Amino acid sequence: MKLRFSKVYFALAVLLFITEVLIALYQHDNFIRSYGGDFLVVILVYCAVQTFWNISLGSACIGVLLFAYAVEISQYFHLVGRLGLEHCRLAAVVLGTSFSWTDMLCYTAGMILVYVVEYLVHNNKAVIKAEV
Repeated sequence: MKLRFSKVYFALAVLLFITEVLIALYQHDNFIRSYGGDFLVVILVYCAVQTFWNISLGSACIGVLLFAYAVEISQYFHLVGRLGLEHCRLAAVVLGTSFSWTDMLCYTAGMILVYVVEYLVHNNKAVIKAEV
């Protein structure tokens, strides 16, 4: 794992973070807030990881997905309450408070999108370099 700083991934992470905050503050519907935030959060975490470490696409996607699953499973076991943090708004937002199989599906869909886009971007760069 090589340490680095990627301006592109950093900019994407900041943009996604701002989007997540805006969804949390202003979006009160049952679709974007319920599914969009979960779909985007794994992309945000992926971009944050890739900002600082040069990790292979497959390893990064699997690692981020397993992390998201672990957080969701912690909700099933009511980790926030077990830690005595149920009155801490930040803990409730970051760790979540209710398990949902739909969230797991959204995380998976987000990582599939990342994998496909990254795969296409990297393969197109290889094709362009080969043609030059």
